[in-house]
Amino acid sequence: MAFDSLRGSVLRSVLTLVGIILSTMTLIAVMGVIRGMDVYIANSASTMGNDGFRVVRVIFVSGIMDAKKFYEAQQRNPLLTREEFSFIQPRLTHVRESGISGTRLVNVTAEMDVVSGVALQGNTANAAEMSNTQIATGRFLTETENDRKIAVAFMGADLKERFFPGQDAIGKMIAIDGRPFEVIGTGQPKGSLFGQSQDNYVSIPAETYFKIYGDRGGVGYNFQAQTRDQLEQAQDEVRVAMRAYRHLRPGQEDTFSVVSSDSLVALWDQLTGAIAAVAVGVVSVFMVVGGVVVMNIMLAVVSERTREIGVRKSLGARRSDIMSQFLIESAMLSGAGGIIGVILATATAFMVRTFTPVPMEVPLYAVITGLSLSTAVGVFFGIYPARQAARLDPIVALRSES
Repeated sequence: MAFDSLRGSVLRSVLTLVGIILSTMTLIAVMGVIRGMDVYIANSASTMGNDGFRVVRVIFVSGIMDAKKFYEAQQRNPLLTREEFSFIQPRLTHVRESGISGTRLVNVTAEMDVVSGVALQGNTANAAEMSNTQIATGRFLTETENDRKIAVAFMGADLKERFFPGQDAIGKMIAIDGRPFEVIGTGQPKGSLFGQSQDNYVSIPAETYFKIYGDRGGVGYNFQAQTRDQLEQAQDEVRVAMRAYRHLRPGQEDTFSVVSSDSLVALWDQLTGAIAAVAVGVVSVFMVVGGVVVMNIMLAVVSERTREIGVRKSLGARRSDIMSQFLIESAMLSGAGGIIGVILATATAFMVRTFTPVPMEVPLYAVITGLSLSTAVGVFFGIYPARQAARLDPIVALRSES
C-alpha cells in the first residue's frame, strides 16, 4: 500500500526527495573522495616503505601547519648539510640503510627537445631500494659512480617516453642544464599525485649533484630502520644525534622534521577528519530540511486520506496499524531518496575517477551510512504525521469528503 501510494504521485514524491537525494549524494561523495585519497596517500607514502623515514628541513603539514608557521620554521630551521650527515651516520645502530639527497628543478634536453621543470634528484646508490623505485630498463646508480662523480642518469617514465618513444634509452645522451649525461636506466611508471606526475624526474649520483650545484639549495636525509619494529628507535636515534650536532637544549623545539609513512598518513587523517566533520555538519542541515519537507508532505497525505483512515478504523484497524502504515510510507519515501542519492554518488565517483586525476572510491560503509541515515530521517519526521493519523476519530474521519 505504501509503495502504491508513492507510485500514484511520482512527481510529488520526487520533488519531496530532492533534499534527501542531495544530502545522501553529498555525504557519499565526500566520503568517497576521502576514502580514495586515504588509499592513494597510503600507497604514495609507502614509497618510503613501512620501515623507512626521511629528515627534511621543514614539512609544510607538520601539525597541519599554516603558511605563517611554515614561514617561521623556514626562518628558524637551518639547512641540512653533508657535514651534519657525516656526523650522525656513524652514530646510528638501529638504521640499516642511509643516504643523502638533493633536489631541484632543471631543464633536460635530448633529441633536439627540451623539457623544463624536471625534478633533478641527487641520490646515493641505495636510494632505489629505500624509495621502492622499480626499474623498467637498465639499472640504477652505483656506489662507484657516486664516489667518482660520474655523469650518468636514471630517468622517469615521462622523460623516456618524451625523448625516446618506442626505443631503448640505455646509452643515449641527455643534457641537464646544458651538461651531458649518459642514460643508464629508466623507471617504471608511478602515476600522478594530486594531478602532478611522479615520473617527471631524473636521478644522478649525489656527489655529482653536489659537485655541480653544491648543498646550499637544500638537502634531505634518507634512512631505513633495521626492522619495522625498530622504526621508532631509529627515528629517536637520528633525532638525538641531530640535536647534539645542533647543540639544542632539553625542551628546545627540533629545528628539523622527521617524516615517515605513518606520520604522513596520520597527518592526512587529521586533515580529512576535519573535512569530514564539516561535511557531516553541512549534510545534517540538508537532512533536516529534507526531513521537514517529508513531514509536511506526509501531513498533506494524511489530510487527503482521512476518509480511508476512518474506513480502516471502522473495520477494526488499531492505532498501531494506522501509525505503522504511515511510518512505513515515510521511511520508504526517504529510503527511495537515499537509493537515488547512492546511484548518483556512484555515477559521480566513476566519472571523476575516469576523467580527472582525483582518486575517488565509494566505500561500502558510506553507502550503508547514507541509506541508514536517509531512512532514519524518514522515520523520525514521519512520526508526527503518523500519530496524527492514528489519533483521528473514526466517526469524524468517515464524515470527511476527501
